[in-house]
Amino acid sequence: MEEALLKRWRLILGGDEADGTGVSLSAEESRVDSALNALYDSDRKGGLNGSAPKVSRWLGDIREFFPQTVVQVIQKDAIKRLNLTSLLTEKEMLESVVPDVHLVATLMSLSRVIPEKNKEIAREVVRKVVDELMKKLSSPMQQAVTGALNRSSRRRNPRYNEIDWRTTIEKNLRNYQPEYKTIIPEVRIGFGRKRRALKDIVLCLDQSGSMGASVVYSGIFGSVLASIPAVQTRMVVFDTSVVDLTDDLQDPVDLLFGVQLGGGTDIDRALGYCQTVITRPTDTVLVLVTDLCEGGNEREMRKKMISLVQSGVQLIVLLALNDDGAPFYDKENAQFLAELGVPVFACTPDKFPDLMAVALAKQDVGMWLSKNIQ
Repeated sequence: MEEALLKRWRLILGGDEADGTGVSLSAEESRVDSALNALYDSDRKGGLNGSAPKVSRWLGDIREFFPQTVVQVIQKDAIKRLNLTSLLTEKEMLESVVPDVHLVATLMSLSRVIPEKNKEIAREVVRKVVDELMKKLSSPMQQAVTGALNRSSRRRNPRYNEIDWRTTIEKNLRNYQPEYKTIIPEVRIGFGRKRRALKDIVLCLDQSGSMGASVVYSGIFGSVLASIPAVQTRMVVFDTSVVDLTDDLQDPVDLLFGVQLGGGTDIDRALGYCQTVITRPTDTVLVLVTDLCEGGNEREMRKKMISLVQSGVQLIVLLALNDDGAPFYDKENAQFLAELGVPVFACTPDKFPDLMAVALAKQDVGMWLSKNIQ
């Protein structure tokens, strides 16, 4: 056990003058060491030299040596440390990488420079991640949202086609008549207003480069919400300009490739557009996903935030929607929103369905936040 521990330290420290362990590596352990050196000691050992074939072989090696969760971390480090983003436009690299959220964000930022002949491969990489996330996230989101809407809209004496039969029967079991073998429905429970969307949701996403993973998760959730008849969902993305991607919500891959990560940030302009598409303020939840680092007119941005809140819109600001931890954000703008009564926080994807359920049911988001977000 002591030798195994020393070997681990040897792999962490690297070889040559960094090696003070005095242990020798087997042939396979030497291959692991070489794979790690190519990335983490690249400044003194030549690294991967920006060669697509060499990088592809290296990607194959790390998949052989490490579990997928570790491969994703190493792969992310390689893209960041060795500036391999340009190689992701090449077919050989696209076929070798392990798809994950961060890779999708990188491909989104490169979508304009990926050669036409390689775009289909890039879409396949993105679709693998999208399909996996949809399987994981769609059911919790649908259950949370429909449950919240059913509870908030349930009413007495509904029209026949609006009756919630299961709940009505449960409420009237005490009125069972044995001689007639039936239940007298003294109280009828219904969903109400089923002929139109009960709530409007606007997802407004900052597509500046720092928000990549948040945009990926937001796009997935937007597509799931769009499949729920009881809500009407709109997707708006912005940098210094504003693009409405609502028509792409049916296909999250098209949606993500419609996002152009990078550029500046004009929250004021984005909120101005959202105001033009909100027709039922008191029945609207506006989720603004941004780090609040305004590059436009900050004073006008704050005025629009006040106007939205005063109109009855339920405004929620997510500084991040990912698993990456605490983000960088503009603390003064966050404080301004907090004083306005607007919840401002970072949210992990597993908490987002519950958050939307609370918002749609018009419950206290601040109370939910204190119990669920550390």
